[in-house]
Amino acid sequence: MAQVILAIDQGTSGSKAVLFSPRGKILAKATAALASAYPAPGYVEQEPEEIYATVLQATRDAVAAYEAQGGRREEIACCGISNQRETFILWNADGRPLRPAVVWQCKRSVPVCERLQKEGVAAELKERTGLMIDPYFSGTKLTWIIENEPETGAAIRRGEVLFGTVDTWLLYRLTGGTAYASDYTNASRTLFMNLDSLEWDSRMLQMLSADGIRLPALHSSSGNFGESSFQGVFEHPIPISAMIGDSHAAAFGEGCISPGMAKATLGTGSSILMNTGNQRPVSEHGMVETICWSAGERVDYALEGIIVSCGSTITWLRDQMGIFSESHESDTLAESVPDNGGVCLVPAFAGLGAPYWKMEQTALISGLTFATGKAHVVRAGLESIGYQVKDVVDAMELDSGITLARLQADGGLTKSSFVMPHLADLLQVPVAAIELTEASALGAALLAGLGAGIYSGIEEIAAMPYTSIDYQPRTQTGVQEEYQMWKKTVRAL
Repeated sequence: MAQVILAIDQGTSGSKAVLFSPRGKILAKATAALASAYPAPGYVEQEPEEIYATVLQATRDAVAAYEAQGGRREEIACCGISNQRETFILWNADGRPLRPAVVWQCKRSVPVCERLQKEGVAAELKERTGLMIDPYFSGTKLTWIIENEPETGAAIRRGEVLFGTVDTWLLYRLTGGTAYASDYTNASRTLFMNLDSLEWDSRMLQMLSADGIRLPALHSSSGNFGESSFQGVFEHPIPISAMIGDSHAAAFGEGCISPGMAKATLGTGSSILMNTGNQRPVSEHGMVETICWSAGERVDYALEGIIVSCGSTITWLRDQMGIFSESHESDTLAESVPDNGGVCLVPAFAGLGAPYWKMEQTALISGLTFATGKAHVVRAGLESIGYQVKDVVDAMELDSGITLARLQADGGLTKSSFVMPHLADLLQVPVAAIELTEASALGAALLAGLGAGIYSGIEEIAAMPYTSIDYQPRTQTGVQEEYQMWKKTVRAL
């Protein structure tokens, strides 16, 4: 019997179910859309039951599509889950959500973060968790709920509230409440996990006023988490043998298995992860210290650089400025001029992320003259994507002592005929546009297959081939000079 692997990729805009062969080939997939609510400026929420319902719907549709091609659902051997990371849910022992999920994009805890900064706890927080004080991570938003929603806060103090990132919530619901667990990658994004001990940190719970909150058991990303029939999709329950945050899953799916290997997801924003091996890295240059992935006793750490605005810059140029009508036209415009004409666009539309972490910063365009045309502005916008990636890679190399030899890239921007060669020229290393449409789902599937015994070990997975378009660096001094102009502009902010 064929051993097909089901991967659930639960994202911000929807839930995907993808069926893979053991060699990583997509056999069938389906998507169910997920809505977000914005109850106040900067607040972002989702309905927990809708998150769960979209996962079930996508799974049913993917299995039906597989059967329509002649496959049999009995061939599906196991399931892996990848998920939007910092989003969290609170529920009671009956499995009833107490409030909407708080999405990773939510900024409600800015005042909490400002207070913590003034209290001088940033260094201790970074030492324990590898993270920084920022609304991006879950913990400060839980603090906000405790302080602003008295009924929920009181229930937390009484020990009646279960906390979980999306992976934990899905596991709990899929197993009928019999399994309550998370993996190290998701836990490492909450501000509650100690990055050295890989355990929940009582001092962090105290610091964030979260004493009394119930937390899931922690495990490696690959292993036995429980089993589920997906509410009747399968006649017999199948094992859930992997859970992992989506960016970490993409890194594993793209083969970032050894120290020094890095991937960049180039989408609306960007997450750049560099595997640093079995030793926790220490960042002094604005990087997040986190878990890359784990399997069995093996735990690989990583440095991560979070860029707030990448593809969103192109969207802004298209929708708000009206310079072009289709995103791909930005490449044609950028390539129509030999250089940026001295224009620099700093895309801090929602602040600047790594390595600067100036979240209050706003965007700007400098260097405008009467000779400036719209093509120069568009080119400067596309260049800013590469500049931000280089800022992060340079910081990672300084922190890790590892020189990047190659960058794996995924996401919509890998289709850009300007961004990809420009990035290779900037970094002066090959940049590979991985031809994986479902990198996060593939990573979850490979780890699930490992946990279920389909693969003999990491070495078998590492040897699996993949296709990519490789961009080789060209020697262009002008690119480096323009990058120095970018650095000068950002330093002056």
